[in-house]
Parts: sequence; structure tokens; C-alpha cells
Amino acid sequence: MRQGPQIVRLADDRLHLQHGPIDLIIQAWGAPAEIDAAYRQAIARFDDVLATLVRELAILRTPVGNTVPALTGPVAQRMARAVWPYRDVYITPMAAVAGAVADEMLSAMVKDRVLAKAYVNNGGDIAFHLSAGESLRTAVVGNVDMPALDAIATLAADMPIRGLATSGWRGRSFSLGIADSATILARSAAEADAGATIVGNAVTVDHPAVERQPASSRRDDTDLGDLPVTTAVGPLPAHAVAAALDAGVAEAYRLQARGLIVGAALSLQGAWRLVMPDVSR
Repeated sequence: MRQGPQIVRLADDRLHLQHGPIDLIIQAWGAPAEIDAAYRQAIARFDDVLATLVRELAILRTPVGNTVPALTGPVAQRMARAVWPYRDVYITPMAAVAGAVADEMLSAMVKDRVLAKAYVNNGGDIAFHLSAGESLRTAVVGNVDMPALDAIATLAADMPIRGLATSGWRGRSFSLGIADSATILARSAAEADAGATIVGNAVTVDHPAVERQPASSRRDDTDLGDLPVTTAVGPLPAHAVAAALDAGVAEAYRLQARGLIVGAALSLQGAWRLVMPDVSR
């Protein structure tokens, strides 16, 4: 028997919602009655998120072409909008699924509520709500296999950032690149998710230490078909690390110039590159 959504109010007053692959940590700040109401709204919205996505899974796993995908679910539509600017390369709406779920859940929980701030964290892809004068601090982790607090990003209400997402070859999703992490700041979590996929794919270099295999050989249900995804990255010489990161930075600047992302932090084998937010946009 399939298990339905799991709901737990944690001891530190965060909310944990889990259903299949969707695993959310939610927190809100404000008056206790407003927080309680926001959490009830999140729980109510969560009930059919996964089921609605599954009904349109075939389309969501199809590469985006010149026609806007005919999707009806609100999360699916968020996914399609986030990847549409990248339709000139191989990308499916699944590239934005985690961020789109976070955005949808945040929208539901803050509707008609008076909250100072809130976030929905979907496995590291995070949607933020910030009232005027408020800010949130979030950790940046370069290597998920050896998690450590590598940096802190402070997001303020007057910044054009309401989403953060990270991609990399070590993560839970496949990557065509070799970044240990490509963390993207954007106007929404779905946009950050799609941008992280594109920038993470761009952090790459041809080298014998990089191993790749067709995505279909690693997972039957992948949306990447036979595209070669990174399966291992051995020690790289400094010039190869620099070349890979430079390629990722160049792509991040291109996306920033198009208004698709706000900023980026890229890491590979202990080296970092930053694309600072252009707050004038």
C-alpha cells in the first residue's frame, strides 16, 4: 500500500512534509496564530502535489521544444515557465521540479497571512518570503558528500532574490558537468533550479579523470535519455579545475545578463568562483 503525505511539526517549530521524493522543511516567523494558519495552508496544499505531478509526468520528462508544453497542474506550469528560456538546449521541465514545488508551497502558505519571513526548503532548493526590512541567512555547501559550512548567503528583502538552488554531479539529480556545486540565486526557486542545471552542466572539461555514462544506463526513469552524465571525477590538475570553473562562470554571466539568474557560487575540488548579484537590475 502506498503511503500518503507525512506531516510532522518539529520540536523547533519547523514543519516537515514528506511524500515520495518530495521532502520539505518549512519555517515561518510571525505571530503564533499566523504561523499556525500558514502551516495549515501548507498542509492543505501539499495533499495533492505529488499526485498532480505524476498525472503529467510523461510531458514533464519530454524535452522542451518550440511549443509551450500543454500542462495544467500549477506546479507543472511553474516548471515549464522556468525552463522555457533554455529551450535551445536539451532540457525538460523536470529540471525545475524541486524549486517549483518549493515556490508553490510557499505561495500557498503565505496567502492572506501576515508573516515576517518564511521559507520552504525542498532538498536544498529553497523558496523565500521576506517582508520589508527582513532578511534570511542560508548556508552554502560545496560538497554534499562531506557537508560543511563553506559560506553564508544573507538574503535581504530589498534584493531581487526569492529562490536558491544547487546542482552538481554529486547531487541527487544527474549533471552533465563536473561541478561539486553550482548554487544559483534567482527571482524564484524554480528559476534558480533551472539555472543551476544549466550552469552546473557548463562547469566541465575533458580530462581522463572525468567518467561519464549514459543516463539511461544509470536510471530507467531518467528524463535525460542517453545523454552522458558525470559518474565520477578524480583529482584534476589546477589548470583543468580553472578551465571548468571559468566555463561555468561565463555561462552564469550570460544568464545574469539575460535576467534569468541573479548570482552564482561555483565550487570544484576546493576552488570557488562567484558571480555577484547585480542589485541594479
